[in-house]
Amino acid sequence: MSTPPVPLGPEQQQQLVNRIGHGLALMAPPGTWRQVRAEYRAAGRHIEADVVVTGQDGVPRPVPPPADLLQLLGTLRAGMYRPGIGTWLGAVLTVDAVQGVGADFGFDREPQWRRTPPPIGFQDELRAFPRADQHVPEWLRRRAAGTQPAPADDDGVRTPRIYDGLDAAGRPLVRRPPLAPAEAGPVLAYLDAAPVILASRSNGPDAFAPERTDAVPLNFRTDGVWAWPGAVAYYLREHGVPPDPELVAHIRARRFTAPAEVSEAATDLALAAITGEAGQTTV
Repeated sequence: MSTPPVPLGPEQQQQLVNRIGHGLALMAPPGTWRQVRAEYRAAGRHIEADVVVTGQDGVPRPVPPPADLLQLLGTLRAGMYRPGIGTWLGAVLTVDAVQGVGADFGFDREPQWRRTPPPIGFQDELRAFPRADQHVPEWLRRRAAGTQPAPADDDGVRTPRIYDGLDAAGRPLVRRPPLAPAEAGPVLAYLDAAPVILASRSNGPDAFAPERTDAVPLNFRTDGVWAWPGAVAYYLREHGVPPDPELVAHIRARRFTAPAEVSEAATDLALAAITGEAGQTTV
């Protein structure tokens, strides 16, 4: 984060938005989709991204964001930095089959994090994209100081981080304690046993082994409290990547026993958490 931001003019910004939109449109087979929606959230080195493709049937299906898309979004964020004012921490880009490309950038409002970054993430943000004191929102000031609590999750439905960010080359980073050998099997069994609430017929690429282009299950499961993508179990099984520590703690508290089914209300809340439609005005 020590590299100074490279400013982009308005025309360059629009060209990059259009390039990202074109890339999003290519993620869905021609003639089969209504909208592709990407949400990007960042603070310092902390990055979160979600892409959802809504088909002609109106069903939203999550797809893994490719590394080149993340790089372009990072370039756009750095290029939109304004000295003394900062840059956006959250953005929503949509590609509509009829209306084309749209974008919404949040310079001052806090993104709805999947997992709130630690204070150092917000400190890095202010070092990388300096803001004059009057342009530092109160929530950002408190986050950087470590004095603002994380927001409550919508009725307890939470989504985990699959990994802990990306390095400069776009490779996934894992900074979390490993599972004890005796726990790996029970945790994996729990992840695989919870009900599927959203699924795609295809598989996605493996972020840790890019040559595996059709390997990661594109589905989501929930136990009524957490909702997680099939990638969580896949990366644990194939690469030994431990799940989000808070999800692991939850699984332990449930004695590694997943529910056979969840209520319709819990399913609806989990779907809203996955697709980013709960509590948002602007995925």
